[in-house]
Amino acid sequence: MKKFYLGGVAALALAVGAVAYASQPAFSPKSEDYEQLALFGNVLSLVEKDYVVKVDSKKLISAALQGMLASLDPHSNYLDGDDYTDLKEKTRGSYGGIGLEVTGEDGAVKAVTPMDDTPAQKAGIEPGDYITAIDGTSILGLPLNDAVSKMKGDPGSKLTLTIVRTGKDQPFDVTLTREIITVKSVKTRMEGDYGYLRIASFQENTAAEAQSALADLMKQNPKMKGLILDLRNNPGGLLEQSVGVADMFLQGGEIVSQRGRQPDDIIRYQAKKGDMLNGLPLVVLTNGGTASAAEIVSGALQDQHRAEIVGETTFGKGSVQSVIELGDNRAVKLTTARYYTPSGRSIQKTGITPDLVVAQSRDQAKYIATAALQYTEAAYANALDADEGKKRVPPTEQEVPPDGFDTKKGDFELQRGLDVLAAGGNVAEVRAHPKGVVLLTADLADKPGSRFAKLTKAGVGGASSSSASSESASASSGGETSSSSASSNGG
Repeated sequence: MKKFYLGGVAALALAVGAVAYASQPAFSPKSEDYEQLALFGNVLSLVEKDYVVKVDSKKLISAALQGMLASLDPHSNYLDGDDYTDLKEKTRGSYGGIGLEVTGEDGAVKAVTPMDDTPAQKAGIEPGDYITAIDGTSILGLPLNDAVSKMKGDPGSKLTLTIVRTGKDQPFDVTLTREIITVKSVKTRMEGDYGYLRIASFQENTAAEAQSALADLMKQNPKMKGLILDLRNNPGGLLEQSVGVADMFLQGGEIVSQRGRQPDDIIRYQAKKGDMLNGLPLVVLTNGGTASAAEIVSGALQDQHRAEIVGETTFGKGSVQSVIELGDNRAVKLTTARYYTPSGRSIQKTGITPDLVVAQSRDQAKYIATAALQYTEAAYANALDADEGKKRVPPTEQEVPPDGFDTKKGDFELQRGLDVLAAGGNVAEVRAHPKGVVLLTADLADKPGSRFAKLTKAGVGGASSSSASSESASASSGGETSSSSASSNGG
């Protein structure tokens, strides 16, 4: 039976892509393939014979397989040992560590997203943060799996991460205490007259848990007037679970389709009759960390005109991965299809644009506006092309919190989502009466090099040198993700 796994970034254990568990295929290479395999064997023999120190052939072959698959796209991987165990643990929702999903980028470790209610989230680690050292020892250039292993440890033990964050001039340290991480993918509560359903990722039982939790919430609050579905920083997970969640709110019609290489290689997923909310208004909260399986839910509800989307443009991962087991705790995770929303749109690289664009803070709005800073699928150097050459387009304007709003205690995107519910889903009415400040995205964008201009050493008459060095710094530190193919649970 195939299992499709959906996630938002290059993932060994990240929920963004469709994964199928399938049989190992027979290999029938063409004659030129044999020649290339012979070349590989010759190079391997040279390394084994003449490299300056003795090498482990198994590790070399594993690295070669990883490199081959990484060259295809950011989400195809060779999973060996701990990597494959990580993937299975992630979909089961329980593993040891600090609760941080990470990816490798140019020899560095980059945070993808902290999981809800984990040490990483409580410590304030943010998506896009670079981890450069652990307990004072640099991890630059260290294989991602080795870096992740250093973050793991006995519950109750402490570790210190050195963080480099866009917008801060200097690195800083964060000390965390390790815990046994049990990811709670579903949470509910009331926000005044409205329900709130948070889904943090799509694990093996997420759809059933979400259905049960929402039913209990509605039973306890029979006069509930609408629902907020919070999918922010949800990196994805299992495809069938995202289909099950979307089906909770639809009376029928298509939820998503996946399309492979061949024109007739199409699988369509349909909703069954029965809307749990019985037509009550529904708002979905999204941001740049809303990826893949979470984008399937958002896109289905938007295209079916069942929900309004409030927040920020999603990550833009529109591909499906299949996991092919190879035995001995090894597998290949291979991109085998793109997925399409009910209206037939691919969101690969482009993401889902909210009906009401709201940023959580002015800093976040500036981050979204500056292309070099954004962390999305479009930033991967080897990401699949967008459908029909489409490009990710930033919003023309963004609503940000008013002056004096406490962004640490308040949730401005949630507030505006509740405003949409109070208006019966009328986004135009809510947009016409902003509660924050509406800013043009073009006015928010950083100019190349401006963030690091004060760090340059231009003296009198040195303006040219200053400009060149600051632009170089901006280009190298800005940007989304790299062509790295591996990501994992960071402890």
